[in-house]
Amino acid sequence: MKKTIVAATVAFSAAGFLGVWLYEPSPLGSETVAVAAPAPSTVSSSDGGASEGAERTIDGSVESNRYGTVQVRLVISAEDKISEVRLLQRPTSGRGVDAIPILQEETLTAQSADIDTVSGATSTSESYIDSLQAALDAR
Repeated sequence: MKKTIVAATVAFSAAGFLGVWLYEPSPLGSETVAVAAPAPSTVSSSDGGASEGAERTIDGSVESNRYGTVQVRLVISAEDKISEVRLLQRPTSGRGVDAIPILQEETLTAQSADIDTVSGATSTSESYIDSLQAALDAR
């Protein structure tokens, strides 16, 4: 009887471990939020381009992965610094949702696309960095 209980416990523990080990977040519910998605890599200034040195926005490319779509919009100050990072498209569920604020903060600190991916949200991080780099290249 004891051997049966021990064997059953080991079998259920192994099955539970295997289930956790193989778990990947499902793309279900990873809809994207689109906010007036203009053409990728567009450049516009807040004053219609009338004066040099004005704040302007630059849109990055649309980057899709199995967990959703990411598109970055940069606000560039008159001093040519990234003053704000907005998302035109972002994942609405999964680990990528929590990664976005971290990636935005890292971008503002680094003032470049040379930032680390967020552990557990690698696909979203890579899509974010690709979109960010496209916006920076268009600058």
